[in-house]
Amino acid sequence: MNKLRCIEELVDDFKNQRPIRGGSLIITIYGDAISPRGGTVWLGSLIKLLEPLGLNQRLVRTSIFRLTKDGWLTSSQVGRKSFYSLTDTGRRRFESAFRRIYAELYPEWDGKWDMIVTTQLDNELRKVVKKELEWLGFGNIAPSVMAHPMADMTDVSTTLQELCVLNDVIHMKSELVGNQTSIPLKELVHECWNLDQLAEGYHAFLERFRPILRALEGQPELDPEQCFQLRTLMIHHYRRILLRDPQLPEKLLPADWSGTSARVLCRNIYRLIYRGAEEHLSSTQETADGSLPEPAPRFYKRFGGL
Repeated sequence: MNKLRCIEELVDDFKNQRPIRGGSLIITIYGDAISPRGGTVWLGSLIKLLEPLGLNQRLVRTSIFRLTKDGWLTSSQVGRKSFYSLTDTGRRRFESAFRRIYAELYPEWDGKWDMIVTTQLDNELRKVVKKELEWLGFGNIAPSVMAHPMADMTDVSTTLQELCVLNDVIHMKSELVGNQTSIPLKELVHECWNLDQLAEGYHAFLERFRPILRALEGQPELDPEQCFQLRTLMIHHYRRILLRDPQLPEKLLPADWSGTSARVLCRNIYRLIYRGAEEHLSSTQETADGSLPEPAPRFYKRFGGL
């Protein structure tokens, strides 16, 4: 089975970067590949999976130790083997972050906004709340007022609860009167969200992965290990851009928004390679009960259906 040079180059580029952030890549692999298949693997099989991507045994063990300390993972011992699983908190964090990655393209927007007013908080706490809400895509539209047109209110409530400020902030719903795409509204969006910087990230993603899609389309058979490597590095790259994306409705974005093209590209590559990647996981990864279970049904709903 032929290996594609463009995927080998992608892997080499990742291996040559310094520093290699092992914990971040392991989070990608757990979220993308291990979570839908039970969420638990033997550390030894994970080390073998990561070695071709440039993570040596010591780096994997150190990264796993840190993720465990930070509450993402928990370990169990069976004989001399250590198995690592997602904690309940880790699973919740994964589902929140990864739900955005595999969501369908822009759902319809009803013109309503969620507004969080933080005037009642002291300065230090207000800064912490502002930062966490920005992670959820909120923009600072006025002093002490954060807003988002399509926020996931489950994530918002959980975040405010974890910060112990649920009863100290004011949450309001507002509705636009008149044109949903007026010039002042678009100007406000441009001021409150750094879309130019985000567009640069999406352009870089498109330049990197478009040639790979062209190479894949000409292949009758794909190497399973390369499918796994490509899927992992693509989602890893895409996830880092998407975490900065406020996920605004299409009506509020520039007409030629590169985020749309990046999502379609990511979906098209994913659909071509997911079977090969799953085959590689099945043949390399172990749980305490043997091989990995089959992916959960929700796995096949990614990107609007695989």
